[in-house]
Amino acid sequence: MGSLETPTTTETNGSATPAVTSNGGDHKPPVTANGAPLSSTDSRMVMAQESEATRKRRASMLPLEVGTRVMCRWRDGKYHPVKVIERRKMHFGGPNDYEYYVHYTEFNRRLDEWVKLEQLDLDSVETVVDEKVEDKVTSLKMTRHQKRKIDETHVEGHEELDAASLREHEEFTKVKNIATIELGRYEIETWYFSPFPPEYNDCLKLYFCEFCLNFMKRKEQLQRHMRKCDLKHPPGDEIYRSGTLSMFEVDGKKNKVYGQNLCYLAKLFLDHKTLYYDVDLFLFYVLCECDDRGCHMVGYFSKEKHSEESYNLACILTLPPYQRKGYGKFLIAFSYELSKKEGKVGTPERPLSDLGLLSYRGYWTRVLLDILKKHKGNISIKELSDMTAIKAEDILTTLQSLELIQYRKGQHVICADPKVLDRHLKAAGRGGLEVDVSKLIWTPYKEQG
Repeated sequence: MGSLETPTTTETNGSATPAVTSNGGDHKPPVTANGAPLSSTDSRMVMAQESEATRKRRASMLPLEVGTRVMCRWRDGKYHPVKVIERRKMHFGGPNDYEYYVHYTEFNRRLDEWVKLEQLDLDSVETVVDEKVEDKVTSLKMTRHQKRKIDETHVEGHEELDAASLREHEEFTKVKNIATIELGRYEIETWYFSPFPPEYNDCLKLYFCEFCLNFMKRKEQLQRHMRKCDLKHPPGDEIYRSGTLSMFEVDGKKNKVYGQNLCYLAKLFLDHKTLYYDVDLFLFYVLCECDDRGCHMVGYFSKEKHSEESYNLACILTLPPYQRKGYGKFLIAFSYELSKKEGKVGTPERPLSDLGLLSYRGYWTRVLLDILKKHKGNISIKELSDMTAIKAEDILTTLQSLELIQYRKGQHVICADPKVLDRHLKAAGRGGLEVDVSKLIWTPYKEQG
């Protein structure tokens, strides 16, 4: 996504405003109506009047209304377009002293945040438009096909929601309630709203026990809890151990509180996730890094115990401190290894988050390219599905995106030129961490029963 250049700013009454520069860098002094230059005294008066007019115009804008669009200085020092989602009065200050919760329109909602007035460029304020009226007027000008295309573009990660449900979801979750969490040795900035119990509504930071996932309001509570907590790993069966990596299977019915706490935690980083309070129907696979202090959660995926749609994964999350290390693809690969043990093909539950979709596309691409290269393309989609446990539809869409498949005489034919495969493999990058199947000791849930 593009970013805007940083305007040169000067500080005026505590708020950043763009400095005025003339074309070409040549300073032109103020002149009278007939073109004669003003005296220095007159120039100062004109500038004072302009400054006063600017100050009054800005004062008339404040406080900014919800829905206002304006430029905001972000952490990169540059100005980006934002929309004001919410506002709150500051405890100490005048009648117009507010903080504003803004959404950066170029970026994902996970970057929404509270900002102070001095971060906003008030000269860039756009008139607030009633969006319901705007939507109605716009929809009258569009064909049904055009409107569907726009809806598909804007409802990323919420494909299962209709327009009314999406509006309700965004209204209910528009402001992050928890700003940061402490989990083990990490303090992590949250991304999204999570519906913690009402007694935690006034907490900007929560403290999690990294083993049982109980959460507390204060550091002292966590310290007292840690002295009494006996757990040093998730409360389930260890089904995989390779080096320092370990995977635990946690039954939501046997460990209900842990399952619910894991869902609360995950919702802070997953926008699309539906929070299930009834965790009895799910198994949670929690990946950990192990050392002499215990097994520290890296991420997890969940799956239904019985899925009629052949879903082998319901939710997937790698915690932010552990991202970009190959753990996401490891979790995906692990879910398919479980499907192979079950003798089934699998597919993830939709919709996928934006990061989840990227991880899956990367995994499918790498796995399929490796097999096609080994078999020199002489293999069918069904054979690929049997070998990988990947659903045929996912194989088809992946090969189509790579332009490795054609439709001939009523059937799909794989066209795998070795040079094209090598080029795609190079673009796909490294495969990430591999699952050592010999270290997996697991019995499918159906057989456990």
